[in-house]
Amino acid sequence: MAGDGASDVGVAPLAKARIFRPATFCELRDWEKDDALAAFAVFKAGARAMIEGRGALRPAQAPSASLVEISRAALSQDPRGVFEARAFFEAHFEPFEIFPEATAETNERPLFTGYFEPMTEGSRERSAKFQAPILKRPADLVTLPQGEHLEDCDMPLTSARREGERFLPFPDRAAIEEGALEGQGLELVWLKDRVEVFVVQVQGSAQVTFADGHRVRLRYDGSNGWPYTSIGRLLIEAGAIDSDEMSLEALTGWLRAHSEKAKSLMHRNRSYVFFALEDALRPEDGPIGGAGIPLTAGRSLAIDRDVWSYGLPFWVDVARGVSDGGRDRWERLMVAQDTGTAIVGAGRIDLFIGSGAAAGAVAGRQRHHGRLFVLLPRGEAPARS
Repeated sequence: MAGDGASDVGVAPLAKARIFRPATFCELRDWEKDDALAAFAVFKAGARAMIEGRGALRPAQAPSASLVEISRAALSQDPRGVFEARAFFEAHFEPFEIFPEATAETNERPLFTGYFEPMTEGSRERSAKFQAPILKRPADLVTLPQGEHLEDCDMPLTSARREGERFLPFPDRAAIEEGALEGQGLELVWLKDRVEVFVVQVQGSAQVTFADGHRVRLRYDGSNGWPYTSIGRLLIEAGAIDSDEMSLEALTGWLRAHSEKAKSLMHRNRSYVFFALEDALRPEDGPIGGAGIPLTAGRSLAIDRDVWSYGLPFWVDVARGVSDGGRDRWERLMVAQDTGTAIVGAGRIDLFIGSGAAAGAVAGRQRHHGRLFVLLPRGEAPARS
């Protein structure tokens, strides 16, 4: 899951105001070249979870009645090839181009970042090599319903600490790292340093391999509710790293080269993510996203859950960050199956790239504006704001 905020490479959230322009499938560049069968498989997996009523890890907007019916139809379909799969989407959906601001004349374009599942080494016990803990969800952590806020608190917190009949702000990152939760037995695994923990929290998942070769997955299991702050953007604003040079590698390199400054900088992101251990997933499966199902590299994306419902297909057309610094393009159909704290606005998208270092290199350089189309059920007019 896009746990905290994409790849923390210095991007600001877009406003939620938006307009939609009716489009046609002919306008989707290379629509007929995309592997619609692969996209259908991902859509069908989400449809099955929707119809079976599986609970989302992070609830989003409720799917429309039309999307539910299309999902039912998908479960009875078994396309024999890309032509039949493409025909399914064309028969049931119509595309609308999304502009993140109030008018198209502003020339604002959707922003696409990328995220990935880190693969790292760890230990079940603290050691000289593994000093930084991944914590499980505390028993007194309460997630507030969407739209609700704590009384007598100016901060827009999304979680709280239950103390008897009262709900109080949960400790922030600095307090937690200074020991506010010690003695509760919350340590799941230990990683090599707080930078590694920070990366895992931003990405929202990880695979951890122990010395005996056993591998476990870390699955997002809530946050302390404090707003997310991009430390990558803070470094850019401070002139420590040029915006054109910012990447995940550049960010983690700076943090490890400036350990004392890094500590105070990371504390400025007061958000803190908790995890659960997941042993059931096969290594070839993706991590569990906000919708509660495994993500698919290159086909699953994260959306603002206050704007969109899970299961909606999106057509993305944007430059692609690659490990050697070059670019090609993402021109494909993807499905909303995840969310993230920093994914704010109708035109703000986070692309799930995959697992491991190679995926991380691509995700860390994915920070481009492009074109975005939502495929809405036919006859379902988009709401304006």
